[in-house]
Amino acid sequence: MAIYECRACKREEYAPRRYRYHFGPHCRCPICGTYRVAKLKHRDRIDKMQTGFLNLMERIAGKGQLFHCRWCRLQFYDRRPMSADAARPQETASEQAAAAGSTQ
Repeated sequence: MAIYECRACKREEYAPRRYRYHFGPHCRCPICGTYRVAKLKHRDRIDKMQTGFLNLMERIAGKGQLFHCRWCRLQFYDRRPMSADAARPQETASEQAAAAGSTQ
């Protein structure tokens, strides 16, 4: 899924990206890797639930919170917090221009 190339020796290394999505300080979708996930209070019976060992362990341990990827429509458990950039809503260009105009 991912190919990395050394700039000095031009050697290529293949690495599965989905495995690397479980590392890092913030919660990510295990399928597409986006940080734009939403926290759920209860499981949704319509959307698919992620299966696998890590998801099961996070659910059983009780430390994992239930998240939902809006792009993949996938529910999964993760112990990491949401990214601060993904948690706040995106500002539109007009809001940014209005904020810049008011500071001048």
